[in-house]
Amino acid sequence: MLKTYTAIITVASLLSVGTVSANSVNDDISYLQKEWAIINYKTAEDERENAFSLLAEKAKETVNKYPEHAEPLVWEGIILSTYAGAKGGLGALDLIEEARNRLLEAEKINPEVLSGSIYTSLGSLYYQAPGWPISFGSNDDAKLYLKHALELNPNGIDPNYFYGDFLIEQGKYQEAIAALEHALKAPSRPNRPVADIGRKAEINEKISFARKKINQ
Repeated sequence: MLKTYTAIITVASLLSVGTVSANSVNDDISYLQKEWAIINYKTAEDERENAFSLLAEKAKETVNKYPEHAEPLVWEGIILSTYAGAKGGLGALDLIEEARNRLLEAEKINPEVLSGSIYTSLGSLYYQAPGWPISFGSNDDAKLYLKHALELNPNGIDPNYFYGDFLIEQGKYQEAIAALEHALKAPSRPNRPVADIGRKAEINEKISFARKKINQ
C-alpha cells in the first residue's frame, strides 16, 4: 500500500536566474508555493486530489515557460508528490515516478537550488515509496538524500522535519525528536506563513507520536 506523501517545501526566497527576469520567475514560483500551501493545509481532504491535479497542470506550464530554470521543475516535483499522496493507492505510482524524474532533471540544472530542496524532496520520496518490485523506494537512498539536504540547509524546517520523520519510520524515536525539535527552531519564512504554520503543526504531531512510542 502506498503511504501518504507529505508536503516537501523548503526555503525558497532566493531563486537562481538565467535569461528570464528574476521577478518573473519569483512571481510564478511564489504562486505555486502559496497555492500548494492552501491546498495542503486549508482545503478539505476530499477536494485535495482534484485541486492538486489542477495545480500540477499549472506547474507544468511554468516549467515550459522557464526551461532553463531548476525551480519550476522542483516545484512540479513537489506538487506531483503531494498529488500522489492525495490520490493514494497504486494509482499514485506513476505520479511519484514522474515527481522523481522532475527532481532529477532539476538536479542537472542546479543541484543546490532552493536551499537543497531537491534532496529533501528525493529523500522523502525514497522512504515513503514502496520498494522494488512495486516502486523505487529505498531507505538507504533516502538517508543519503536527506543527509545531503541537511548539509546544504542544516537549519531548514523541511530537511529537519523529513529527516525526523524518516527516523521515526526507522524506529529511532529519540534521534527523531532531536531532529524535529531542531526543525521547530527554523527561522520563519516571511512569504510562507501558511506553510510554516502547517508544517509546525505536523512537527508537533510527530514529536508527540515519538514520545508516546518511547514511553510505551
